[in-house]
Amino acid sequence: MNNGTSSQKEFTHKEIMTVMAGLMTGILLAALDQTIVSTALKSIVEEFNGLSHYTWVVTAYLLTSTAVTPLYGKFSDIYGRRPVYIFAIVTFLVGSLLSGAATDMNQLIIFRAIQGIGAGGLFALSFIIIGDIVAPRERGKYQGLFGAVWGVSSVAGPLLGGFFAGQGEILGITGWRWIFYINLPFGILSLFVISSVLHIKSRKVNHSIDYLGAISLVTGVTSLLLAVSVTGPEDGWLHPFTLSYFAIAFIFSSIFIWWEFRAKEPLLPMRLFKNHTFTLTSLIAFIVGAGMFGAIVLLPLYMQVNLQYSPSEAGLKLIPMMLGIVAMAITSGRLISRTGKYKRFPVTGMAIMVIAIALFTTINRDMPYWQLAIYAALMGMGIGLSMQTIVIALQNDVDQSDMGVATSSNTFFRSLGASFGTAIFGTVLTNQFIEKVKVDLPTNLVDEAISGVTENTALIAVLPFEIQEIIYASFDSAFSFVFWLVLPIISIGFFLTLRLRERPLRETVNQNTGEAAG
Repeated sequence: MNNGTSSQKEFTHKEIMTVMAGLMTGILLAALDQTIVSTALKSIVEEFNGLSHYTWVVTAYLLTSTAVTPLYGKFSDIYGRRPVYIFAIVTFLVGSLLSGAATDMNQLIIFRAIQGIGAGGLFALSFIIIGDIVAPRERGKYQGLFGAVWGVSSVAGPLLGGFFAGQGEILGITGWRWIFYINLPFGILSLFVISSVLHIKSRKVNHSIDYLGAISLVTGVTSLLLAVSVTGPEDGWLHPFTLSYFAIAFIFSSIFIWWEFRAKEPLLPMRLFKNHTFTLTSLIAFIVGAGMFGAIVLLPLYMQVNLQYSPSEAGLKLIPMMLGIVAMAITSGRLISRTGKYKRFPVTGMAIMVIAIALFTTINRDMPYWQLAIYAALMGMGIGLSMQTIVIALQNDVDQSDMGVATSSNTFFRSLGASFGTAIFGTVLTNQFIEKVKVDLPTNLVDEAISGVTENTALIAVLPFEIQEIIYASFDSAFSFVFWLVLPIISIGFFLTLRLRERPLRETVNQNTGEAAG
């Protein structure tokens, strides 16, 4: 199957950097909105009284961006990268406008889902386009820039979110709403840049769209997330609603797998899983996504609730993580291009992430900030070494004809991990907090302690001092428990990276691996 992109033209460094400017703008736009809500969540849930569903403001975005990722790879094969990329930006901007105008938690979650539909294309197509125009041997230094942009957004997002959330009103509009409205001028600028510079020749190729695969995938993943993060914790794991969601997830996931073996042009070709590198990098991407977003969403919340930082302060305190991501993403990218070796970087990165998560299990209110800063920097270094290099390993090991679907699938698994990680870790946090309070307080004081606090953390301040201390200690314990839960997951990722097979990086874009995917 041809990927729909003319591969005869060799791009100069200047031409590649011009395209990169457009792609980096798009990635920054989408990546910011993965993280910008983290420090503003406290203000949002206090206005809408929705702490128990706060993770869905993040998860809805991740869920839809995950589900549509494979579709963008397929549609760009048919209609060309540029028009599909522009569609993604416009969809993202519509979602941003609606999110800023939301009047309750349900509306915000729905509009964030629309944002995610656009963001899925911005992420997936960026890596696909670089795979179209840059040889694997040179790809490291360019994809390292993607990692740097993501690293900047991982802190710039929380910082901007904290700044806007800390303002009562700006131009007569509630401060936190600007975390969505600020996308509009930058998004229009991004749209202009992409329209001007993203010119990759393509020829029309007749493809069929795997609609049954797409519907069954979205339905299965959504149902499973609803079961594990909403109905299960709230109504009980044996409640009819929970069991129904699990059943729907199982049925549609089974349909998806069955159909993908039979579809003429499957959304996710099952033959790719016969490729050792594809399977491993998919698993690693899932694990990195889960651990990464667990840390990025939980840390700002911990800083604001237990350490009582303002939203802006919480954003600033994440700078060490950003520096770790940026430094390691750029450094590893350049070293890969120089040496042609890549396996050592994800192995080292996952090992550092294991150490960082282990250190985070000791988190408590009495811990000085310099310790948290070191832990956050280590986490960032691990992410920077791991996230981009597994994409390079994957793209180097699949034929050019499979570049689009393989790359978008890797992005899909990373986003899927992020969706599950954010939803499940948030649920575990709330449940552990409630259980800890019940253990540490007399029964007659439990209702007073947790009534309303699980929906609005601002109410902690009005409780008696003794109860406040127990609540903060309970949050300490709950956060620590979540990191203990993340630790074995990241450890599995480390052992998987040890099994990667390092192959010589190809010197040209169009050279095939000679390895059958199936």
